[in-house]
Amino acid sequence: MQRLRKSRSIPAVLIVGAMLLSLTGCSTASPATADTTTIPSERTPVRIAALKGPTGMGLVNLMSDQDKGTTQNDYSFSLSGTPDDIVAQLSSKEVDIAALPTNLAAVLYQKTSQSIQVLAINTLGVLYILEKGNTIHSLADLSGRELLATGQGSVPEYVLNDLLAQSNLTEPVQIIYKAEHAELATLAATGKADLVMLPEPFVTTVLSKNPDYRIALDLTSEWQKIHKDTSGSELAMGCLVVTKAFAEAHPDAVKSFLAEYRTSTEQVNADPKAAGKLVAQYQIMSDASLAAKAIPNCHIVMIQGTQMQSILAPFFQILLDANPKSIGGKVPDSNFYWIP
Repeated sequence: MQRLRKSRSIPAVLIVGAMLLSLTGCSTASPATADTTTIPSERTPVRIAALKGPTGMGLVNLMSDQDKGTTQNDYSFSLSGTPDDIVAQLSSKEVDIAALPTNLAAVLYQKTSQSIQVLAINTLGVLYILEKGNTIHSLADLSGRELLATGQGSVPEYVLNDLLAQSNLTEPVQIIYKAEHAELATLAATGKADLVMLPEPFVTTVLSKNPDYRIALDLTSEWQKIHKDTSGSELAMGCLVVTKAFAEAHPDAVKSFLAEYRTSTEQVNADPKAAGKLVAQYQIMSDASLAAKAIPNCHIVMIQGTQMQSILAPFFQILLDANPKSIGGKVPDSNFYWIP
């Protein structure tokens, strides 16, 4: 079996409003073709960290291939429950590549003298508004309603506020924030709330436990509608980063990792049921069936190069306007992007 390292409890080195992507609807992709590339006799060791949840789901086929010994590089993986744990591992040089919330990647870039670079966007929005009923079909329908949500002081709040500010509301929305996703999911599952905003995989958990709920709004789709005139117009919530030292020392290993990761995400999107089993096997989620149901809502993608930059730059500007601390005080410069 592969070396799947348990994450240690490490004190947070940054105080940020890191959004949970545990977080982080998959894009339609065709099944990956068989890899006929010759495996190098000496593979570059690559240490990868990821969050449990959507940002880690795209890795599962790569993890399986590592177990089979068919990968171009020699990968080891660590999974964490909190973004701060991964930040600590990057800062202490324990990992080379990591999956993080995009805003946290920007903060880390600013706080570590630009020691990391973003490789790709790997997760679009995972935020949904669920309704017990059938009255909400647009953001404007939220006028005058009470909405329970999570993510106060972090990206989910800033995203929601931005969308509501541009939705022609006739009355303000009363937003009540709960501290924990699990707490709000329990309230919804037991029917104690009519409208909730939650991320996956909590959305799928609620829907599986309470059939009275439905997905009323996919905030990724709402973002695309509202920001259609903005370059990129994507709610980019998760990304892959690499330490600059590793990228400079092993550029070919980074390129082969990105190619293998792309194949892994295509396989996840093409066959959620098989991917769900791997998600449970590698303890990214505990329930394979729920993972399979959640994957189509997780917007797992692989966006690199100049397209990645054109999406992230305007998104960071919106976050900067909402709260400069959310991205480390300023929009990252062009050196933030690893574009071969």
